[in-house]
Amino acid sequence: MKLLAVDDARARILAEIAALPAETVPLARSIGRVLAEDVAAVRDQPPFAASAMDGWAVRSADCPGSLKIVGESAAGHGFEGRVGAGEAVRIFTGAAVPAGCDAIVIQEDATREGETVLVPAIAAGRSVRPAAGDFKAGAVLLTRGTRIDPWRLSLAASAGRAEVSVGGRARVALLSTGEEIVQAPATPGPFQIYDSGSPALAEMVESWGGTAVRARPVRDELDAVIAALRDADAELIVTVGGASVGDHDLVRAAAVVLGLSLRVESVNVRPGKPTFFGVLGDGRRLLGLPGNPASAFVCAEMFLKPILSAYQGAPTAPATMPARLAEALPANGSREHWMRAKLTYADGGVSVRPYRDQDSSLISVFAASDALMRRMPGAQAAEAGTVVEVLPLSRA
Repeated sequence: MKLLAVDDARARILAEIAALPAETVPLARSIGRVLAEDVAAVRDQPPFAASAMDGWAVRSADCPGSLKIVGESAAGHGFEGRVGAGEAVRIFTGAAVPAGCDAIVIQEDATREGETVLVPAIAAGRSVRPAAGDFKAGAVLLTRGTRIDPWRLSLAASAGRAEVSVGGRARVALLSTGEEIVQAPATPGPFQIYDSGSPALAEMVESWGGTAVRARPVRDELDAVIAALRDADAELIVTVGGASVGDHDLVRAAAVVLGLSLRVESVNVRPGKPTFFGVLGDGRRLLGLPGNPASAFVCAEMFLKPILSAYQGAPTAPATMPARLAEALPANGSREHWMRAKLTYADGGVSVRPYRDQDSSLISVFAASDALMRRMPGAQAAEAGTVVEVLPLSRA
């Protein structure tokens, strides 16, 4: 069985993924989706000079002095007249600065005396947010290929968009195999365990811009696995378990019956060596992940996330960053190792400490981790302080 390096395996996989047709969705439903268009502002933001503070809108040339109060400007209800010499307008944060005014005296610095207000000297422009200070009409605020998160959604909303065009949302069928797997709240038998892999993978798929379709666990019988693969209504089928070559690992054999053409037979990675990828006879893509949850989750970060990005027209590799080892590590073996680890941000830098027990069955270790640390095949022993490559994991 041919072992491919992680980067080579990902390149082969992405070569088989074509972007799906774009669709228009309400902005509120675009989180996690990738823009299929540029988003430009329909008007200036703010569209008028606005007050940054509660206080008094004044003409700086009239200050200091006692000014006549001629009105009020509140957010959404501006003062429509023009402020003349010796006049002031009560104003609130976010409200439009009246015509004729060029500064805001904050309320703490002013003293109201009936229908007049006593104000100190002030420089023009003080506490005034200029019109178009954030962006101008027509400015491109978000470009095609950008993934929408809550902050970018806010920017698109401020640009006046209620809908956006985004890359297609791939349907992903998740199939768990193995007689030992049961789904909660069912009561497991004495030799069974709860399915902890596919529920998490379903949430990953949804957060990465796909639509997860979960099937019930499939028993270890070739006909049952064939039927499950045949009936999966999805662009991409992701199997969890049964990816290796043991007597009870039937996914590959079942897929061969359905015309599987392998693109990736196995990956030189720890954990996750049995991971494979291919194309079924009817064109559906098949990603086979190992059954151990940690192995499945690591390989989901390495391969499934980029696949879903590619379906949306924005193929990507994992976004890593440098960090310094918090403790020495021994030499690595022959496989690329993505170690579950903990990051610490201090003294203007980032340090990483991999967990000592990297057994791929330990879900608790993955739950405690906030990063994966990459060690290349044959990497030499590394001292504390050595710069290494880490992939931060999303944590709420």
